[in-house]
Amino acid sequence: MQETSPTKILRKKVSKEYWSQRYREKNTGWDIGYVSTPIREYIDQLENKELQILIPGAGNSYEAEYLYRQGFRKVFVCDIANEPLQNLKARLPEFPEGQLLLDDFFRLEQKFDLILEQTFFCAIPVEMRSDYAAKCRELLRQDGKIAGLFFDFELTENGPPFGGSKEEYLTYFSEDFNIEILEPCYNSIPPRKGNELFFKFRKK
Repeated sequence: MQETSPTKILRKKVSKEYWSQRYREKNTGWDIGYVSTPIREYIDQLENKELQILIPGAGNSYEAEYLYRQGFRKVFVCDIANEPLQNLKARLPEFPEGQLLLDDFFRLEQKFDLILEQTFFCAIPVEMRSDYAAKCRELLRQDGKIAGLFFDFELTENGPPFGGSKEEYLTYFSEDFNIEILEPCYNSIPPRKGNELFFKFRKK
């Protein structure tokens, strides 16, 4: 029997069918059911309600719901699976259909002021992390930011989620972004305490 390479396994896991099935089966262990504390507290200090914000790999989009209820009307959520987008629409019927992007993040062409990262980076194949950084640079306007959470634990082939380290993440982002914050997260939810880095990078 021919052995399947880890790369093939990873690429299979990020297919639309894979994620749709996980949502249909409610096999979503990463989903805590609400916006995580670090993201909520970051959103709470944002003052400009006109920011055009993207949440890639948004899943059930609690962050988008929270933003929208706080008066941010230019929030876009992107996911390759339709099920979580419809879950958001069911919770928040007034959320604009045109801002529900059923698409591959790497195919997007719009421009944004802020990208919020929450459990998407850790779910893509590890060999695509440099592509992710490049795509964020492409999608952000001048001086735009990407902010959110990275996992801080050993990178292995088990996942998603896939781990990583501060040093590794810097290799992807340092060339095109000013590293404003990349530090251990002090306000993680208890199950993730000690395993998260909060970051904020500004496009050069």
